[in-house]
Amino acid sequence: MNVKAQRFFMAAALIVVGASPTMAAETRHDSEYSINLGVLPIARANFSTRMDGATYSISGSFSAAGIASVLKDISGRTVVSGAKRGNRMQANEYSLVYKDGKRTRTYDVQYRNGNVTSTTVKPEPKARPDNWVDVKDRDLRSVLDPISGLIFPVGGRICPSRLPIYDGESRLDLVLSSGGTKPFTTNGFTGDAIVCNARYVPKSGFRKGRKDIEYLKSISMEIWFAKAGDMNVYAPVYARIPTKVGQVYITATKYGG
Repeated sequence: MNVKAQRFFMAAALIVVGASPTMAAETRHDSEYSINLGVLPIARANFSTRMDGATYSISGSFSAAGIASVLKDISGRTVVSGAKRGNRMQANEYSLVYKDGKRTRTYDVQYRNGNVTSTTVKPEPKARPDNWVDVKDRDLRSVLDPISGLIFPVGGRICPSRLPIYDGESRLDLVLSSGGTKPFTTNGFTGDAIVCNARYVPKSGFRKGRKDIEYLKSISMEIWFAKAGDMNVYAPVYARIPTKVGQVYITATKYGG
């Protein structure tokens, strides 16, 4: 799996988060997730969200597990902070430190009122190929980060919806359509989850014509959202992502606490 695909599937793991927006005193919500290729564990992730009034911060980590940890050292750490504005969780800052073997890359994005004001990537990307689709200024307006952008305050529409996401390199739309509801149970939650079918639509910040991008455009994913305890928010608890080597499943093993 190439680096672009690895980052996409890691981002998919990172969007499966718990959150706890409330207008009361500071609260905390912790969640843990398993990522499996079929029945084989390949990674794990955990997140901790703090909310104080309308402001929030989310810290999370991701690391390879099982046989995948033997084959390659892949891990990530992310931090997001922002505020609940209307029916959206709107980031002020988003950062990701991504490690692939001995290579480490950091992404730092600053937002203001949903618009990107600056992006810093270290080390800086090499010269882009001719088929690279550049990110334009218009692509950086009214966008969401890839973590809190997948959290929905109660009262907001989950699916159908179209989520404009920017992760520091790529600008994409995640298009959600309704898939009904299904029962879901894990440590900290038992109840119905809202099922959304999801499509990946690249906008900019990618190599046009690449096989991995074309494959991601062609598949249909599935994301389930559940209410986080007594908090007024829905966040992903389950995701299914087809790959050329099998289905990847992201499942909350703990949701709240």
